Amino acid sequence: MFVIKGSLAGAAVYVAYDQGLLGSGAEGAEALKKARAALPPAPFQVRQPCPTAPPLLISFSFQLPATPSLDFSPSDSWNKGVHTVMSALSVAPSRACEYTAEGWKYVKDLVK
Repeated sequence: MFVIKGSLAGAAVYVAYDQGLLGSGAEGAEALKKARAALPPAPFQVRQPCPTAPPLLISFSFQLPATPSLDFSPSDSWNKGVHTVMSALSVAPSRACEYTAEGWKYVKDLVK
């Protein structure tokens, strides 16, 4: 089971790297534009059940509030998070060695 999960995680990281999601903010924004262009806007459209059917008449007795404008870039935040995680993973082996050495030193001092 671990091999399957590890393989899926590795494949996901490879695809993300290959698509430019792990690069700079500009590369991530470009990948987001590609994804938006590739995905159909179907969730936001009402389709006719049959091409020959009369048009659907939908009337709402309420009005939805306007969506708030946010000055927030998800792609920049995502890229910063990815860079932080990858940076932590890249220094993890050396930090583990440092902590192990400190631990052994502490144990040796206790034994003396």
